[in-house]
Formats: sequence, structure tokens, C-alpha cells
Amino acid sequence: MENVILVDELDNTIGTMEKLAAHQTGALHRAFSILLFNSQGQLLLQKRAESKYHCGGLWSNTCCSHPLPDETTQDAAYRKLKQEMGIELRTTFAYKFIYKTSLDNHLIEYECDHVFVGVFDGVPVINPNEVADWKFMNITELHQAIAQNPGSFTPWLKLMVTHEKLLN
Repeated sequence: MENVILVDELDNTIGTMEKLAAHQTGALHRAFSILLFNSQGQLLLQKRAESKYHCGGLWSNTCCSHPLPDETTQDAAYRKLKQEMGIELRTTFAYKFIYKTSLDNHLIEYECDHVFVGVFDGVPVINPNEVADWKFMNITELHQAIAQNPGSFTPWLKLMVTHEKLLN
């Protein structure tokens, strides 16, 4: 059982909770999302494995997860990027935001999401237990794809690509 870090609206740690329980009850917890761009400015997307307990088979940002109670968010981002995408890269904190949305399987995503960015021009080595596919896409094409088929993308990706800081 993996625990997540519960936080208040100011991102202060207030406890821990089992990850699935946090998503079942809608408890606010800390998360992170990684956005890797290649040198042409295209975003590296991953298609989540069908076996994920929520949002399986949906396209999402390069990598996302939760820091463990005993690690920094930066270290967690490094760990999960290597585990999911086979990429060893220290990313840079860009911004954070809080969002709440209903997911499939009667789950609630209520997260203080720390967004990290970086540049990557290689080929990821995906972990098939986490990731079904990957591709690079420019932001304009991504906006068009989301507009045409919003159900194919994770809710948090749709929020991040409309965030003004992503385009700066």
C-alpha cells in the first residue's frame, strides 16, 4: 500500500493516507506532473496503461504521480520519470495548482499538483506496466486534439495545457 501526503490549501503537510483511499474520499494531497519538451518545443505525452486504477488508456503529460511521505517532490519526480519513461533527468519546478475533478471508477482527484518541466530529445524506454504508448506533439496540435476528442485525455493534462505558464 502506497501512502500520499495530505496537504491543506496552502500545501502544508497535514498527514498521510493510503493512495486509493485518498482518491475514494477526495482528500487533498500532493502530486506532481512532469512536462518534457524536445528542442522543437513539442511536448512528450504518454498514454497511460489500461491497467491503471484510473484514467487507463488516456493520453497524459510525460509523467505524473505522488511523492512518498519520506521524499521531496523533486526527488519523487526524478524517481517516477525514470521508472515510467526510462528517462534520468532532473527537472525544474515551474508552478503548482490545486484542482478537483471526478474520475472514472467513482474516484475523486483533489490534488495540489507541482508541475516540473525539462528538455528531452531522446527516445523513452517505457515501462509497460505504467505506459502503453508515447509521442511528441506540439501545443497547437494538442489543443486541437483535446477540442476534438476531450475524452481521450486526462483531466489534469487538459488543465495544464490551458495554463498560461505552459506557453512561456
